[in-house]
Amino acid sequence: MVEALLNRVTPVAAVVKPRIGFLGVGWIGRHRMGAMIETGEIEVAAISDPSAEMAAEALALAPDAVIAGSLDEMLAMDLDGIVIATPSAMHAEQSIRALEAGVAVFCQKPLGRNATEARAVVDAARAADRLLTVDLSYRLTAGVTRIADLVRSGALGRVHAIDLVFHNAYGPDKPWFYDRTLSGGGCVMDLGVHLVDLALWTTDFPALRGPVQASLSAGGLPLQCGDAAVEDFAVASFALEDGPVVRLACSWRLHAGREAEISAAFYGTEGGAALRNIGGSFYDLTAEQYRGTKSETLASPPDDWGGRAAADWARRLAAGERFDPAAEHLVSVADVLDRIYAAA
Repeated sequence: MVEALLNRVTPVAAVVKPRIGFLGVGWIGRHRMGAMIETGEIEVAAISDPSAEMAAEALALAPDAVIAGSLDEMLAMDLDGIVIATPSAMHAEQSIRALEAGVAVFCQKPLGRNATEARAVVDAARAADRLLTVDLSYRLTAGVTRIADLVRSGALGRVHAIDLVFHNAYGPDKPWFYDRTLSGGGCVMDLGVHLVDLALWTTDFPALRGPVQASLSAGGLPLQCGDAAVEDFAVASFALEDGPVVRLACSWRLHAGREAEISAAFYGTEGGAALRNIGGSFYDLTAEQYRGTKSETLASPPDDWGGRAAADWARRLAAGERFDPAAEHLVSVADVLDRIYAAA
């Protein structure tokens, strides 16, 4: 009797996971790969990197994946999504080619070297109706999530000032970062993109009000229009429509007495809140809410946030999500960066 019942049970269909290709598997690419694998939602189908050593390390994480020699080879493999962690100059062109092939994209920042490139990618994603996300990972830290809730709920009153800082005691170790044609810019493009995104995302992407003011320098000397060098120190300020004045400072190789200084502070008429790194760490972040001279901790380590954006994209892709109109905001961030460079 039991055997007869078992024979009548309808088999459960196997879950088909999205097949993902990883284009560029240096440290960042492999870290994001690991975060996606941990979700259990995707299959790593292909890996491509000009470094055989990097490709081998990635293959150790996903031994069933195929090593592809090029983006074209990957796109011929019937992929559902691709993770792009290549030099910045390649991001827009590679993203567009993937999207036009019907493949969803998770791209490292910046999406493009300027707003024109970013716009072209977003337009391609809309036309293809494919999910497009950029790894603006600070949005998903526990601290920023709590601060955004306070700002949007009005708990801080009318937010009238945002102070943003990202100083890095080191400069990038890849030569292309220092070639404006390949990178699109220096520390503003590399670090400032995160800060600008935090200011806009937390305040629901208002338009800018009035002109942008900015000063860029390299090696302690002001950059002039037409200089080939990229900036290693930058300060900028701009106002948001019906909202706060934003002040930004970022740098490479600053003598700050620690590896990094990172903060995003939001000041309102009824209180303040700030995200700050701890002890010079790039990863350990704390968030506090302020009222007068009193402070309250909102979030503190441990918080494994580095791969959270990658994992979120993997889950959304597995759930069948297509083009998200929020991708339009990627152009807004790129436009602010363009205005900073133009003002300087």
